[in-house]
This record gives sequence, structure tokens and C-alpha cells, in this order.
Amino acid sequence: MAEFDIHRETVIKAAPARVQELVDDFHQWRKWSPWEDADPAMERVYSGADRGIGARYAWNGNRKAGRGDMEITSATADSIGIALHFEKPFKATNRVTFEFRPQGDTTAVTWRMTGEQNGFMALFGKLIPMDRLVGKDFEKGLAQLKAAAEA
Repeated sequence: MAEFDIHRETVIKAAPARVQELVDDFHQWRKWSPWEDADPAMERVYSGADRGIGARYAWNGNRKAGRGDMEITSATADSIGIALHFEKPFKATNRVTFEFRPQGDTTAVTWRMTGEQNGFMALFGKLIPMDRLVGKDFEKGLAQLKAAAEA
């Protein structure tokens, strides 16, 4: 078993509330998520609360998009916590956190994912670290989140 912690940060010229509204409503993820263009025909199902704690999002797409679901489990002025479950291309359960820190007229945003790699993924992770697999996606997503929040 190997634990991982992937995180990236950016500074967005917008108030924390503006940035949070793009994160705590899964419908808004289509504006900035780096995986939304992985499969134009991806099936999406929204359930639970409209936004915030209890909001759920499930997807089922091609090999690149995979299949899984997310649920917002915590939401404060400083952070949003998400339980993330992958079914395909591999099974995994990870914890995602978005942290928001006001800095004058900007907001520093950290996107973090933590979890454990077991079985095949633990072996695979020794060859290609999770940070290398997902880090660039986080960078792309944060750049797109920045563009959406600053628009």
C-alpha cells in the first residue's frame, strides 16, 4: 500500500465566494474541470443537494473518462471536501479538498487529492507516480477555474 498526496495551487483575481460557487455546484464543473472534454458523449447524473454538502455527481464515459462518482462531504468558507470514487479504469476511493485563502482582492486556491494505492495500482505507482499521472490535469483545471472565475 502506498499513500499519495497530489496538490496544486493558483491565485485567482476573484473573491473566495465567486471561486467556491464554481466548485460546490457540480453543474459548474463543466466550465473548468480538466476531464470534461475527455469524452463529449459522457453520461452525467446529478443527484442529492443542488450544491454544497450532499451534492452528488456520477459520470460514465469512454476509456479516458472512466466511470465514478463524487459527493461533497464538507463545505466551509475555507474549504470544500469531496469523496471521490472511481470504478473504471480502476477502482479507487480518494479524498479531494479545495482550500480557499483570501489575499487582498485575490484568492489562493489549493486543489488536493489524497488516497492509497493498493494492489496493481501500488505497483504501477512505483513506475509512474500519481503526481505525474494527475498533476498536469490539476494544473489545467486550476487554469480553467481561474479563467471562469475571472470572466
